[in-house]
Amino acid sequence: MRPFGFALGALVIGAVLAVPFSWTQDRTMSSAKTFTWSFPDASFGGFSGLAVAQGGLDFVALNDRGAWIAGRFNRDAQGDIQSISQGNLSFLKARGIEPLSRFRNDSEDLAIAADGTAYVGFEGVARVLRYRSLDGVAENLPDHPDFAQYAGNRAFESLAIDQVGALYVLPERSIYDPDQIPLYRFDKGGWTKPFYLPKSNGFDPVSADFGPDGGLYVLERRFTFLEGFASRLRKFLINAQGVQLAETLFESPFGTYDNLEALSLWEGSDGILRATMLSDDNFFMFQKTQFVELTLTR
Repeated sequence: MRPFGFALGALVIGAVLAVPFSWTQDRTMSSAKTFTWSFPDASFGGFSGLAVAQGGLDFVALNDRGAWIAGRFNRDAQGDIQSISQGNLSFLKARGIEPLSRFRNDSEDLAIAADGTAYVGFEGVARVLRYRSLDGVAENLPDHPDFAQYAGNRAFESLAIDQVGALYVLPERSIYDPDQIPLYRFDKGGWTKPFYLPKSNGFDPVSADFGPDGGLYVLERRFTFLEGFASRLRKFLINAQGVQLAETLFESPFGTYDNLEALSLWEGSDGILRATMLSDDNFFMFQKTQFVELTLTR
């Protein structure tokens, strides 16, 4: 995630509340920790998009009903989350003052540029909207000819902005080769489809972000009704020759975490790169909204 220019005070609306901490240690990876987040609002939950500012304090989370919330992580000396302060939930607008309609508000991921412009990807009606500020009005980006074929629940789960400001969008499933995910790029006012990401072991991409090293980090999910959710984080390198898998950074066994569906990379004042992931509880009482953080470099 590139550093983005939102001011937390301008986004947080209403009273700021502190949520007490709830850490558990991941037995599969010593650097991974979790924090369970809750907030007394009927629209809270279903989070599938996340943007964490450099430094790891301010963040924006987006859910799949067109609602977003800005907040701040309160961290201890080791950088672990101890509580969260946040404002109230707000709803993305359409092209006027009204919020997005019920059948056009399945927002699945966001990417925030250095100037504060936010891009939001959607399922249902597959498209990408641009917001000069998240509390502003929507602007439709032009569609790629493929977009009309991404109907239903397998469209744009992953958005990321690279170091030169180009926007990348990944669908959850391909309409072509089931073993290759097309990577769409929006730059200079239009879309191209220059690359494909290889799939493996039944994992689907659900969020993505570029790191300060220029690598594309992709959060992936696998689900079975008997075993629950498994998560994987892979890093890819993109160059003129295409896309190469650099390494698999993290893979959790089924049932270790909840439905991790949002990813943001950030670098702390100590120069350490971290990945923050957030789960979508699907608004089900037996699931939870869970942050999982990984230390990627020391």
